[in-house]
Amino acid sequence: MLTKLSNKIITDVALVIIRVILGVIFIAHGYPKLFVFGISGFSNFLSGLGVPFPGLFAVVVAIVEFFGGIALILGIFSRWAAFLLAVNMIVATLLVKVKVGLIAPMDKPGVGAELDLALFACALTILVFGPGSISIELGVLKREIS
Repeated sequence: MLTKLSNKIITDVALVIIRVILGVIFIAHGYPKLFVFGISGFSNFLSGLGVPFPGLFAVVVAIVEFFGGIALILGIFSRWAAFLLAVNMIVATLLVKVKVGLIAPMDKPGVGAELDLALFACALTILVFGPGSISIELGVLKREIS
């Protein structure tokens, strides 16, 4: 049976694993939007999908994904980053993925909403439970930055 101490250790390890994996995924998605295709390339992509205000959303999404991912890995501004990334995933699901479905049909191009929803669930976990003690916020500063 787990003791309270081991429950805390397990929770902190689980939270850091979620933060790091989520952060790496979002950095991998935000990096090309900022540094490969650029904001204009991503804006054109969003425009083609029918996203309103594609120039504005291109900037916001690229910055939130890249820097939010970094914040999650470091465990700083974790709840803010998680909130913004969760909103990002909700908007992506509603504007783009809901048309495709949960899993894209084999005979049609595109990706379903399953990844977006899993990323949303992970971001929601950090938003609700915080970064855990293996973070800059709680491990070094001894408080969450809000």
